[in-house]
Amino acid sequence: MSLPAGPRARQPRQGGIRSSQTLDRGLRLLEVLAQEPGGLTVTELAGRLAIHRTNVYRLLATLAQHRLVRRDRDGRYFLGTGVMDLVRGVAHDLRTVALPILAELAEKVQATAFLTLADGEEAVALAVVEPRRTNIHVAYRVGFRHPIGRGASGLAILAGRPPQPGEREEVKAARRLGYSVTQGELQPGASGIAAPICVGGRPADASVGVVTIGELDVEAVAPHVLEAARAIAEALA
Repeated sequence: MSLPAGPRARQPRQGGIRSSQTLDRGLRLLEVLAQEPGGLTVTELAGRLAIHRTNVYRLLATLAQHRLVRRDRDGRYFLGTGVMDLVRGVAHDLRTVALPILAELAEKVQATAFLTLADGEEAVALAVVEPRRTNIHVAYRVGFRHPIGRGASGLAILAGRPPQPGEREEVKAARRLGYSVTQGELQPGASGIAAPICVGGRPADASVGVVTIGELDVEAVAPHVLEAARAIAEALA
């Protein structure tokens, strides 16, 4: 899941032990980048953190050594792939929390339920539960990857984040509704509904949804998907 939101003042810990200022700044830098999918320049980071550019350069150099940040050709900085190594344990907890909720969702709507996690510009299926009492349902493989800008699961994650220039109209619609609906984007003949999982009001890094062959009764299914998203978020908060 994403890092805690926004830079904030740190208070001394109990017992009078003060936190490390350098570590504090580095963590706040990661928090700021986590809120900006489009990346930030050194100048922008210095402004957000209210520290000198020289200090920002030093922090970025250290974080880059650990693959926690990366720099593109335009000089903008983003979270690096090393962050994914740190959150593997979180992903395990997310899957553990979500599985019983997915099982309940699959039985309620009689469709395959899935949990999806963002991984950079891709979305990956982290957990899948198929309904037990249907003769035909969609097979959805754990580990299946697709562009985050396609499919109900990816669009739901994007909808759970701040608006970005050039985003699809479907993302804007999903942000208004609270869930995304797609037909045939990832598998011909399949329809999906998904909702973002926003823990503590932070931008989404995951979504929960269902997929079935043919059309879904959106009005009947969407409330169950939204409730599943809320239940998972509350369990992780």
